[in-house]
Amino acid sequence: MSSLNHCIKFELDIKDENIVFKDYFYKMVQMKKHKIYEAELIQPACPYCGSLALLHNGHLVTNIRYLTANASLPVIIRLAKQRVKCRDCERWSMAQSELVNKYCSISNASKLKVLSALTEDRSMTSIARENNVSINPVQRVLGNCSHRFIDSYEYLPAHLAFDEFKGVDRQLHFICLDGDNHQVVQILRTRYKKTLLKYFGRFSPQARANVKTVTMDLNFYYQDIVIACFPNAQIVIDRFHMIQMLTRSFNSLRVQVMKTFDKRSRQYQLLKSPWKLYLKKFDELEKVHPRYNWHYKDCLTQAQVVTEGINTSTALENSYNLMQSFIQAVETGNTHELKSLINCQDQIGTLMHKTLLTFKHNLTAVLNGAALPYSNGCLEGFNRKIKQIERTAFGYSNFTNLLTRIRLEENLYKENILT
Repeated sequence: MSSLNHCIKFELDIKDENIVFKDYFYKMVQMKKHKIYEAELIQPACPYCGSLALLHNGHLVTNIRYLTANASLPVIIRLAKQRVKCRDCERWSMAQSELVNKYCSISNASKLKVLSALTEDRSMTSIARENNVSINPVQRVLGNCSHRFIDSYEYLPAHLAFDEFKGVDRQLHFICLDGDNHQVVQILRTRYKKTLLKYFGRFSPQARANVKTVTMDLNFYYQDIVIACFPNAQIVIDRFHMIQMLTRSFNSLRVQVMKTFDKRSRQYQLLKSPWKLYLKKFDELEKVHPRYNWHYKDCLTQAQVVTEGINTSTALENSYNLMQSFIQAVETGNTHELKSLINCQDQIGTLMHKTLLTFKHNLTAVLNGAALPYSNGCLEGFNRKIKQIERTAFGYSNFTNLLTRIRLEENLYKENILT
């Protein structure tokens, strides 16, 4: 073979011995400069009987889009495929190569590069522009990956985390993660109780008995699913959601107390402008260096502001002390202190009282959340990643495409995409 053929094959990283390159040149195609390689694909033997007695009958010329390092200079391989007839079995055939699939004009190397780009947080438009193809081939590559993620109903992790996220048409989709390695177990189209019972009911009794803990928020029917499907599992309420409910209850009470004062009064300004200080832990407030604030026309430290603000109402002061003690008990894992705080009889706000009743109704799960190290933090972080995927694509109208893109952008699959 000529040195030109070897040089072009080395440059394009093509190892098919049946492809012979003959020439290359530049050409304007649709007002854009392209680099054209002319090559012939030889049929060495009959694919049906293996005979070498072939009768050549012309070529089929196909323009194949090939990957390139310079997106402004697309590469096209003008491949002439031999059309032959076997003299022994008298069957017609056409030369085929691993460079490109049958009836396709985009090389397999370009498809692999598109697939690799789909594992990153990028839009399909930018991927298509980089590979000099339209969006439709990128969508086909994404669609062909959906069969890779086959569900197995023989194993469930020992620690699960349940939650939901907004996806197609702003519907809530169910998501389940492994609490240990933070890998996705399953993403379902809906979060309905009937759907979840049907899905987890497909697992074998041994797999469901392997589950030891299920971490969740205070969604009431998630607990029914755990009780019905996982006989050995403990329900764990996420610590973040417990503290969030308390802080929201306290914040609502602060606003109610604030509105009882005149807007020009000192008490109103102390409760309104520094509202973020009331939601911080008291130990983190500044207690040494006072600062002047023009709202209440005084020079006070952060601790003095909070202390004077909660002293305006007995219920507000009790609720604040309860919230601070609850946060500290959750952080230290003090379940005895947590239980006594939930059974508190002090004068507190109505919403705070309802929150404590909710905790009391789920007392075992709340105490498990403080005592055990598992939480929904990994799941909340993964939901944030899903939101970014949807934001990059300006939303998805097809749940299968969204699910495939989420799976492709998992770190585990990204590591094995090229193996």
